Amino acid sequence: MPRLLYLSLAFVFTMACSSDQQQDKPQTSVTSRHIPPVDLDFDEILARGYINAAVDYSSTSYFIYKGQIMGFEYELLKRLEDYFNLKVNIIVEPSIEATINMLNRGEIDIIAYPLTITKTRKKVIAFTHHYITQSQVLVQRKPENWRQMKLHEIEKTLIRNQVDLIDKEIHVLNHSSYVDALEALSEQIGGDITIIEEDPAKDTEQLIKDVAEGLFAFTVSDENIAKVNRAYYPILDVETPVSFPRRIAWAVRQNAPVLLDTLNYGIKSLKKQGLIKIIYDKYFNSTRKAKEIARSDYSSFSGQKLSPYDDLIKQNARKLNWDWRLLAAMVYQESQFDPQSQSWAGAAGLLQMMPATARAHGVTNRTDPGQSLRGGTDYLLWLERQWQSRVTNPGEQLKFILASYNVGIGHVYDACALTEKFGGDPTKWDEVKGYLLRLSNKKYYSDPVVKLGYARGSEPVKYVDEILVRYERYRQLIPE
Repeated sequence: MPRLLYLSLAFVFTMACSSDQQQDKPQTSVTSRHIPPVDLDFDEILARGYINAAVDYSSTSYFIYKGQIMGFEYELLKRLEDYFNLKVNIIVEPSIEATINMLNRGEIDIIAYPLTITKTRKKVIAFTHHYITQSQVLVQRKPENWRQMKLHEIEKTLIRNQVDLIDKEIHVLNHSSYVDALEALSEQIGGDITIIEEDPAKDTEQLIKDVAEGLFAFTVSDENIAKVNRAYYPILDVETPVSFPRRIAWAVRQNAPVLLDTLNYGIKSLKKQGLIKIIYDKYFNSTRKAKEIARSDYSSFSGQKLSPYDDLIKQNARKLNWDWRLLAAMVYQESQFDPQSQSWAGAAGLLQMMPATARAHGVTNRTDPGQSLRGGTDYLLWLERQWQSRVTNPGEQLKFILASYNVGIGHVYDACALTEKFGGDPTKWDEVKGYLLRLSNKKYYSDPVVKLGYARGSEPVKYVDEILVRYERYRQLIPE
């Protein structure tokens, strides 16, 4: 670290520490902006069977790459979902202020953002144990011709001493910890920094992009987010710190101590297993991967495609009268968009057609993307015709079609027969899937109403659930 930069950062750190001795600034208006929290803790969440978490759509928290849902916060949530056996519903919301009100209204239960723990925020939300510490850095633009310049020439154009920020305009996220950091820095360097709080609908990565495109000169970001975004915009410099390291955590309602303790237990366990570090390194310490994603057409953040076969998927989705993202979610479930994919059972291609089914629908080369999608679509249309008279609700019918594609229509018919025999509604998937699961139990698969016998019913049940969840994620992040 250059000596000037080191001394400057030490100065910021020393003054920031001493400022903790001062009385809090009159920021109680933050409390007045937020509504009181509803009475909703972990027992009630557990009883309803799912937990709602807000995330920020960004290149590090939550995005899609080659059809796969990815992101640091997303992966942590999935680990906790598995850990506590509790489904997590994900809501995308870029505004921190809006998210806090959603939390207190009970619309969400966790703010799964990389939130900086501040005294002001602790007045209205309860933070989990921090999972990382992070400095905040100045995001600034190198000269247009920086690639033709020598390093020392570039350095002369950049701000390295925080004192040089006096009288500069810095655009930051609305009501963010970056505002607090810049106000503290302004006090410490004895001069005014003009802080412009941007539209709440914007997020940090949009502001970073605005700097990269020259719309304004400066913004502030957490160091790890800034370094990842530098892979997207090499013209950016993110080496000048504006704060000492701060704790980063998630948040819950202040009156949800059991939920807070439960999350803390989970986070502690993931830390102990080393999983948080592994996931963190994957997203923040892999420069090559960040550049690969940044340059890809198949990232929801840098491009808007799911796969090389989007156009073919769209054509066939129109035949089905499906949202193309639903068919894409199914294709990913079957083959991860790999036309050469083959299963142990002999299925092959984008839609993993079995040889007999492929022949029945005129498919001569199952690994040909066009043939696979056409044949698979024809088979789905056939399944739809079989279910039209049995299940008239379109949403329910879709689940029966997907399950039939996975396990075979005969086994789903058997589950319907069992459902009806035991007093259930054979047109409701939530009732039928219970008996589909029972088809691996001899008591049920040997029942006289069952025609095809044993079936591993957990596979189609999981298949339907995962496709519909993935479809919802695609809807959130990929344009229609």
